[in-house]
Amino acid sequence: MFQGVIDQESAVPVAATAIRDVLFERGMYWASGRSGVVNLVAAHKWFNLAALKGRTDAIAHRREVAEQMSDVEIAAAQREARAWMTTH
Repeated sequence: MFQGVIDQESAVPVAATAIRDVLFERGMYWASGRSGVVNLVAAHKWFNLAALKGRTDAIAHRREVAEQMSDVEIAAAQREARAWMTTH
């Protein structure tokens, strides 16, 4: 059990600290099937967010994933990325 103190004044929301490498890693997680399931919509979403944060190699990965997706799936991934940006 946590026995420390959290300084609420200097605490930063998780989304504010979500750096491009973490977003890229989430894309790799879903694209590779590390969880036992490949989820191309989720992979595209995370690669898209990583690219928006400046991770340039995420662009190629997003493109590679998109080649395996339908237009409907790509649209869903883009909606999810926009929703994430709006809430974070």
